[in-house]
Amino acid sequence: MTQLDVRPRVGDTVNGVAGGEGGGDVRGKGLGKGSVGLVGSAVIGISTVAPVYCLTSTLGSTAGEVGVQMPAVFLAGFLPMLLVAFAYRELNKAVPDCGTSFTWTVKAFGPRIGWMCGWGLVIATIIVLSNLAGVATSYFWLLAGEITNNPSIAALDDSKLVHIATCLTLIAAATAISYRGMTATKGVQYTLVALQLAVLAIFVAMAFQKASAGSFDTGLDFSWQWMNPFAVESMGAFTAGLSLSIFMYWGWDACLATNEETTGSAKTPGRASLIAMVVLVGSYLATGIAAQMAVGSGTAGLGLGNPETSGNVFAALAGPVMGPMLGILLFVAVLASATASLQTTFIPVARTVLAMSTYEALPASYAKVHPRFKTPGRATVMAGAATGAFYTVMTLVSENVLTDTIFALGLMICFYYSLTAFACAWYFRGELRRSTRDLFFKGVFPVLGGLLLAAVFLKTLIDMWNPSYGSGSTVLGVGSVFVIGVGLLALGLVIMLVTERRSPAFFRGEILTKSTPALVVQD
Repeated sequence: MTQLDVRPRVGDTVNGVAGGEGGGDVRGKGLGKGSVGLVGSAVIGISTVAPVYCLTSTLGSTAGEVGVQMPAVFLAGFLPMLLVAFAYRELNKAVPDCGTSFTWTVKAFGPRIGWMCGWGLVIATIIVLSNLAGVATSYFWLLAGEITNNPSIAALDDSKLVHIATCLTLIAAATAISYRGMTATKGVQYTLVALQLAVLAIFVAMAFQKASAGSFDTGLDFSWQWMNPFAVESMGAFTAGLSLSIFMYWGWDACLATNEETTGSAKTPGRASLIAMVVLVGSYLATGIAAQMAVGSGTAGLGLGNPETSGNVFAALAGPVMGPMLGILLFVAVLASATASLQTTFIPVARTVLAMSTYEALPASYAKVHPRFKTPGRATVMAGAATGAFYTVMTLVSENVLTDTIFALGLMICFYYSLTAFACAWYFRGELRRSTRDLFFKGVFPVLGGLLLAAVFLKTLIDMWNPSYGSGSTVLGVGSVFVIGVGLLALGLVIMLVTERRSPAFFRGEILTKSTPALVVQD
């Protein structure tokens, strides 16, 4: 089918900023308006974060870094995300544009900083998509082996050919669902999110039961001291735990990426993001406390900090805590979590690419939407193809390279989140004295959140230099995680310079400025 080209041109008259006045031609990017409500938007945010997947992959690692202070670190990671969420909410009210971080930072700081912010979001999402596909593939074969009680079936995942083929199939399926629009996305997500949260609730209840019965020798009695972040033994351990915690919340901003397709685009996405954050922090605290009470956070046996099981905690705890039958449900939940997130994570990257192309920051072909499904079809397919190619190459080259690429993800997350938070305060700098509310929600809170994430960015950058960070691989004596993280940002800079030669109008500030209304249809 043909695609609709809604690319703006210099001199076009557009409006559509929520609360804006005046006439003119109302133009949109062609996305399906009103496809998602408040609940659907919150579900997309929760799904993108993938709480069950995040818990199984980072619960043990966090406990290994900070011990029994793991719940406190979960709260500490929630704080900067909440502050940044306020920035997203305020910017979305003023400029409900699907380009989110890209569009807002361009308006605040200009085209080059905005372009790099958009690049940070896109490359971070590609990395996560590849990792999610890999995890979903591994759990698919693990679950198949458990159901059939046949270890040889589970062992099929050890074959690179089978693993890559299955992974590419899952990526293709997720791309196809995202391509068909928000209605298809929403239906799948309701089911998968409900499943994983229900199973997680069962796990928490049974873990509390095991703790009260003293079923495991390593179990601990609850203490309010667990909620004290200042009790962490060292700043290095706290920063490492905080980096993991921040990763566990990443993805809630998918609520904002669907703002042009959400009913009440100026307010609903912001509210949905806050709802998603509350559900996430509640789930993480309940699971962390229950698991710690049941098996403790030590490094022996079922202890959460055991390095042999910390990378996949639920695989180790499923049977002991829930029993052999219900334990399979936990495998299903992890698979559902990774699969759901794989599908929804296409939303922010495709819509960011659509916005960048619409405003002439990327080639025109990506500024086209499907006439029937009202989705950024080409951008979605591009994201799927890039994810498949990236994962295939990284898997064939080296498992260490793939692991280090995932470790470098935190750098990208802190990079574009902090830029967006600072953009909020700068964009609204003329309004900060209007009221106490404006001062705090548009200025103080976003700046504080941005500073916290910028500090984590710098500390992570320093730690990455050490070859022991990540897989332990080095490039000319420098940690490969540092080389990959900085290299990906540098690659974005090179692509930006090439794009500037092909699309000079955007980089001269002729396409998108603070006074340019967003290309969205008014509610």
